[in-house]
Amino acid sequence: MRYQFYTADVFSDRIFGGNQLAVLPKAEGLTPEQMQQIAKEFNLSETVFVFPPETPQGTRRLRIFTPAVELPFAGHPTVGTAYILGAIAEIALQEGETTIIFEEGVGAVPVKIRAEGGKPVYSELTAAKIPEFGSPPPSIAELASMLSLEPSDLLDGENAPQAFSCGLPYLFIPLRDRSALGRVKLNQERWKQLLSDYWASSVYVFCYDPELKGSDVRGRMFDPGYGIAEDPATGSAAAALAGYLGIRNKLTDGTLKWVVEQGFEMGRPSILHVEADKENNQIKAVRVGGSSVLVSEGIMEIP
Repeated sequence: MRYQFYTADVFSDRIFGGNQLAVLPKAEGLTPEQMQQIAKEFNLSETVFVFPPETPQGTRRLRIFTPAVELPFAGHPTVGTAYILGAIAEIALQEGETTIIFEEGVGAVPVKIRAEGGKPVYSELTAAKIPEFGSPPPSIAELASMLSLEPSDLLDGENAPQAFSCGLPYLFIPLRDRSALGRVKLNQERWKQLLSDYWASSVYVFCYDPELKGSDVRGRMFDPGYGIAEDPATGSAAAALAGYLGIRNKLTDGTLKWVVEQGFEMGRPSILHVEADKENNQIKAVRVGGSSVLVSEGIMEIP
């Protein structure tokens, strides 16, 4: 059978930036084994397969695959698929904002698509789960050895490493500055020893020393367990990062906002906009959004 596909650069307003994504907007008839093979063939961090919804409130059902495994939720595939479906008129867009619901492994994921002149210009997901934190991570010295850094390159105390999840867990490791961030080289053998059985095996290193004016945080994400050496833009990590940053912010009621840089060290600069709503000092909602650019379309022949 012949299946149409599209690719986009997500969390970027220009081609060759952001995180690449492949989407098959009509994936009916494909088996899970075929979907995994297709994702491996594209060899992007994620490939999305779109199906009709299974609930009355759902707009579409998504299945998301890395080259190695299927994921219950991922940020840039959710944001990018919304953009692509709007751009190819698979979803009718109102002028201003249109809200849709994607059915994913974690549950219903609302997505807002902002349109101008009938074309999508920005999409933003609301995380299906509020941030939850995991068990204490390995020591600073152990994590430094895993990152090929000195212990003094890592922050501690109030900014100690901590794991959070909004559907996918990440270990957040704050670093001293952008120089330390640029020197990170993940030692996969040490990663396997320290994190392969830990609650959050995905590693997100970041610093409060961004490059661009208006940004708040600069990050990098490594995920050997999912077959991703490094990811240029990770929406699910940005959602979980809101948990790490949000509980450390003294605001008790209101909306916190951050602009996150990622992918710069890979030559694929990405900008992610993150928001967290707090009530009575508790995080009640997290949103992640950004721009996307349509890059290509084609036909894949599946035997």
